[in-house]
Amino acid sequence: MTTADVTQTRPLRIVREPRIYLVGRQTVDGAGVEKFLADHAVTWQTDTEVGAEALAEMAGRVCYMSYGKGRRTNREFLSHLVDVGHGSVLEHAVWSFLVTGVSRSFTHELIRHRHFSYSQLSQRYVDESNSEFVEPDAIAGDPELHRAWCDAVNASRAAYDRLVAGLELHYAGEPDKTLRRKLARQAARSVLPNATETRIFVTGNARALRHFIELRGSEHADVEIRKVAVALLRILQKESPSMFGDYTLVPLADGSLATHTDHPKV
Repeated sequence: MTTADVTQTRPLRIVREPRIYLVGRQTVDGAGVEKFLADHAVTWQTDTEVGAEALAEMAGRVCYMSYGKGRRTNREFLSHLVDVGHGSVLEHAVWSFLVTGVSRSFTHELIRHRHFSYSQLSQRYVDESNSEFVEPDAIAGDPELHRAWCDAVNASRAAYDRLVAGLELHYAGEPDKTLRRKLARQAARSVLPNATETRIFVTGNARALRHFIELRGSEHADVEIRKVAVALLRILQKESPSMFGDYTLVPLADGSLATHTDHPKV
């Protein structure tokens, strides 16, 4: 059986929706906060239990030493900062996400957002012979285009299998098994399409996340990355209504959603 035959016996697995997992959020060191307040003879209590919101509020109050009684709620305080565009305070609020079910096309766009931190699945080390692929909605909805897309992806899968097998023979003299596989896979990956599914760990602060949601949640953004922006917004509105509550989701003519805020570029 040839490598092409082997490829055809493995069903083509198609992903249609991204998945986003919130895997990290901040906590407040109460002892440190209390020591600061005592050392500077001020008092402060916040009504939020969200660490990121409390830290952003504390940072904002440092600018004016506006601690004490009779102050605003956390949401009122942070909403005011958003209203006046004091976005630097939001940089103290941080979350981490794992994003899966997305394509290499998506991550090529995502990493342009330089204020995020990334760790992505490596095609040099991970065997992609049984990977999934992300099909654009516009192609999936047309039977003829879908067939053409599947044919192209399957051809790439077969070529990858052949190249890995041939390159492992080419590097047979390399005694390190792990290195031999890496050398084969890093060369063979050149034929994999942008549609290849990948996983990426992303950490970002609230200001960077707002910027991403504004740009990539726009109706003019790529469909796949807009799906991620909308999904991120839904998560963050539950996590931090004080910093993301000003956003709304706007239905588009095709039934999808876009994001909107009256406070862009905070």
